[in-house]
Amino acid sequence: MNCDTPATNLELVKKVKQQMIEESEIYEISDFFKIFGDSTRLQILWVLDNNSLTVGDICNVLNISKSACSHQLNILRTNKLVKYQKIGKNVIYSLDDDHVSTIIETAREHLKEK
Repeated sequence: MNCDTPATNLELVKKVKQQMIEESEIYEISDFFKIFGDSTRLQILWVLDNNSLTVGDICNVLNISKSACSHQLNILRTNKLVKYQKIGKNVIYSLDDDHVSTIIETAREHLKEK
């Protein structure tokens, strides 16, 4: 794709182009944010913020099936947004790190700005 509009500040355009991140990284970031685009996954992340819960506990809080919950947890785990720990027969889920909380809180703050 080529831009068909001439630049008004060619020097600034060159400078900004040099500062751009790689296209592959743009795609990775885009894919990362797609994970937050599912309301069930976002609810699970919210539930796990400051809470460590089993699948059964998460299912009961959100009133969803174990199958649906497990599927979404697998996606979140694969993308390093949640982690788990086995304690006896139980698998306890929690957020992978504080960055996940920060992303959600930043989005909430942004949406409150009006």
